[in-house]
Amino acid sequence: MRAEDYARLASHLFLELLPLGQMLYRPGEQLSNAYFPTTAIVSLHYVTESGAVAETAGVGNEGVVGVALFLGGGSMPGSAVVQTAGYAYRLDARILQTEFARGGSMHALLLRYTQALMTQIAQTAVCNCHHSLEQRLCRWLLLTLDRCASQDLVITQELVASILGVRRESITDAAGCLERAGYISSRRGHIAVVDRSGLEATACECYAMVRKEVLRLRKASL
Repeated sequence: MRAEDYARLASHLFLELLPLGQMLYRPGEQLSNAYFPTTAIVSLHYVTESGAVAETAGVGNEGVVGVALFLGGGSMPGSAVVQTAGYAYRLDARILQTEFARGGSMHALLLRYTQALMTQIAQTAVCNCHHSLEQRLCRWLLLTLDRCASQDLVITQELVASILGVRRESITDAAGCLERAGYISSRRGHIAVVDRSGLEATACECYAMVRKEVLRLRKASL
């Protein structure tokens, strides 16, 4: 983003601590703010009528929560929940919409991020249909690692199961396979990555596809 464009927004950006589990928006709710995570990670997910949950995409320091604000819809059919506690910059919806309407560097940056988000959502759908749970878990772990500084993830297997839309017992089995292979170690409420290269070798092509597209579009904005 150009310096002059950022200068217009700087005084409107408010750094907030987002605790684990905070709901940033609910299905059909009119969005009033956008969030730009720095250390927080937000899960975009859909809840079925039966109460089942599955993640459609994750958002970390590469993106923004609230694309409906500048795409014109104003709301989303899913929810946005903080998956990893941390910080994010909050920006009022009207400020974001005004800046987007200028058609400057912020406009281009947001559109490129939206393309990356669409790639992630599409690849998640393909992955859920055609790849094993062990591969899907590796994909999710790698994408999460890309968004945080630590190799030790503070998250329960129950929450991972909810994110991937499977039973907790299934995650326990898949994580057990990865742990026996020496790729991760786990204890209550924590998953530590020991061998990232092992996870990358086990993951399906979906992780590499999403990562490649994010990096390509990020370079295009420089």
